[in-house]
Amino acid sequence: MKLRPFGLLALALLALASLSIAAERGPPVPDYPFQEVAAGVFVIQGPIAYPSPENQGFMNNPGWVVTDAGVVVIDPGASVQSGEMVLRALRKTTDSPIIAVLNTHVHGDHWLGNQAIRAAYPDVPIYAHPNMIEAIEDGAGEQWLDLMLRATEGATAGTEAVGPTQAVGGDTELQLGGLTYRIHHWGQAHTNNDLMIEIPERAVLFAADNANNQRIVRLDDASFAGLIDTLERAKALSVEVVVPGHGPTGGPEIIEENLVYVATLRQAVAELFDEGMSDFEMKNPIAERLTAYQDWAGFDEELGKHISLAYLEVEADAF
Repeated sequence: MKLRPFGLLALALLALASLSIAAERGPPVPDYPFQEVAAGVFVIQGPIAYPSPENQGFMNNPGWVVTDAGVVVIDPGASVQSGEMVLRALRKTTDSPIIAVLNTHVHGDHWLGNQAIRAAYPDVPIYAHPNMIEAIEDGAGEQWLDLMLRATEGATAGTEAVGPTQAVGGDTELQLGGLTYRIHHWGQAHTNNDLMIEIPERAVLFAADNANNQRIVRLDDASFAGLIDTLERAKALSVEVVVPGHGPTGGPEIIEENLVYVATLRQAVAELFDEGMSDFEMKNPIAERLTAYQDWAGFDEELGKHISLAYLEVEADAF
């Protein structure tokens, strides 16, 4: 069959469009090492820097739990490319199917990798707090897609906002693959939709961004009083391994270190507020009380913002 000129043009345009779509997808995230932090519980420690072209937006700590009945994935990363890297790592530990995904909160560096998991397992349930589901429905997913795309200069291109489908709140227990997943949410902390995930049979707590290690995170969506309360409650859990949202996995000392930071900062702001100081005058004296954290990534960038946010909270409490 002979094609007319306009037919040839249409085919050429279609081919160009296909090439354009392929070119728009960001490069693969390189394989990162993983460690078995407890029996059948694996974690990839992501970089602790802010999202950038160098880390391609990958900066959280994805985890997965292997059981005879299947695999549970927790926070598969910041992009479809991050999620695909998690899948490659996971396949080095098991051939079992993925039976569930748990998302700890709405910040996109933790959950935009859902897309890769859902592509491999179209029917897999994805669990999260109802406030996270609502936030994504209200546009938070698109905002995070744009933020990651700009911060990485296009490295996350091709990522779509595939959000959670199953709502779980505080005091929920999920039975997945013969293990218990205690879902802890005690009110607004790092955000209003944080989940801390305890696996009692393995004495493991996925603390998400409520507790981090060697990393000071942004608290723009936080309640300082609520975060203190959450960390106090987390201290009472019988766990031996704490997987932070960012930074190396460790023990319960991670909870204590984060509690001391937040409680010291809020108490200092309250005291200096009573002395009549404005927030911009507080940074140096508060930094002196927090010298143990000055080498943590993000300290210089976030401390001033934390003081201003805590100041607003203390001021509101005063009226």
